[in-house]
Amino acid sequence: MFFNSISFAIFFFIVFSVAWMAVNALRFRTFFLTISSLFFYGMWNPWYLPLILLTTWVSWESANRLHRKTTLSRRKFWLGVSVITSLSVLVIFKYALFAKSSIETVFSVFGVHFSPEIAFLSKITLPVGISFYTFQTMSYTIDVFRGKIAPERSLLNYTFYVSFFPQLVAGPIVRASDFLPQINQRPLLSDALYARGVILIMIGLFKKVTADFIAINLVDRVFNASEMMSSLEILVGLYGYTAQIYCDFSGYSDVAIGAALLLGFNLTENFNQPFRASNLSEFWHRWHISLSTWLRDYLYIPLGGSKTRLPALTYLNLMITMLLGGLWHGSAWKFVVWGGLHGFGLALTRAMGIRDNQAKSTNMLIKIGGVVFTLQFVVAAFVFFRASSFTQALSLFARLGDLTFSHANLPWTVLTLIFGAYAVNFLPLRILVILENLYMKSSIAVQTIALFGFAILLQKMTSSQVVPFIYFQF
Repeated sequence: MFFNSISFAIFFFIVFSVAWMAVNALRFRTFFLTISSLFFYGMWNPWYLPLILLTTWVSWESANRLHRKTTLSRRKFWLGVSVITSLSVLVIFKYALFAKSSIETVFSVFGVHFSPEIAFLSKITLPVGISFYTFQTMSYTIDVFRGKIAPERSLLNYTFYVSFFPQLVAGPIVRASDFLPQINQRPLLSDALYARGVILIMIGLFKKVTADFIAINLVDRVFNASEMMSSLEILVGLYGYTAQIYCDFSGYSDVAIGAALLLGFNLTENFNQPFRASNLSEFWHRWHISLSTWLRDYLYIPLGGSKTRLPALTYLNLMITMLLGGLWHGSAWKFVVWGGLHGFGLALTRAMGIRDNQAKSTNMLIKIGGVVFTLQFVVAAFVFFRASSFTQALSLFARLGDLTFSHANLPWTVLTLIFGAYAVNFLPLRILVILENLYMKSSIAVQTIALFGFAILLQKMTSSQVVPFIYFQF
């Protein structure tokens, strides 16, 4: 059940209606939203419902037990039970095949044939959203262990937190400290919040059809049949993929945040005009914010962060964090390469003494140069992210040197959408507020007409089949 499908629209209308009819019965409302969320997840594959429920229960029980223990060793034991369970689920279902093939490759280098047959591996399919909900369960238990939050006594509330359907499949990664307190508060849907939720959903869905249009009409052709493309088409296609993944992923986040608002819940921001970043460190404060802050708080800082005595250790911590961040995205070496490139870039940025808080103090010419250079780095790194292999990525870069600009098939609609995807990063944020106010102050008739007009526009731009969001595979 995808956000960009009729079935989700029907599902959300029913959930929205019942949730607000039950606004004065918070316990029932939470129960209904939890069941709805599990139903939403089960629509993909009901056989994986026990997996998310098991992970949820183990982390909830472990947090309660470690909170009651007085000795550090016992507290660490229950922390370990929770983290190891979550990581084991992630490793088995996401990385087992990758680990097997990597071991086989290592042995083959030494001329040894080693290919153990493990029957169950061939039957594994990646549970959708597993990378997101396991990170939420781990962060919850770690925060309880650190004393940052008290354990949630209600298993129902905690299950709702883990499974909340708007963000369950592809984020943003929600912290328990931000979400759990909202459950027992009586929700209020003001005109302003309603307008913001609707506008965010509309923007998110428009971004999604934009991403699909760019992919179908250019990017997929570049990556699937590059030998038939001119170097100009390949160049535009590489920029097109970065525009595609931005529109696709930030579009999902917009719909998730908007849908949550309409149900009375606030989710954390996940994108903040990332392509206007003037250095790579600033880029990661603007791109996939919920993941970058998670990696910072639960991996980079525990490793020592920037507080180490030797700069080399700080650079090493950055590399480790980004390598694992790359691997988080998928069980393939291309993601490791992508993460490694960003780790190296972040280390180099730090070695050069560049900080986020210096972005406003630099003169305009230097800042523009930083924005341009950062974008080129991001686009080049994403080639490894999208390519089917490391070899294909290098082949695409090599083709850029052919300078074959003739016979380029670049529809103006695709070029316009690619340019627009980058351009919106430089528009004032107050434009969103203006749109919200216009919608909020309009009559019901105008709002209805606007929604129908938008639906028709989406239908005209949408491909014949529903295209899943890119981050569903992670």
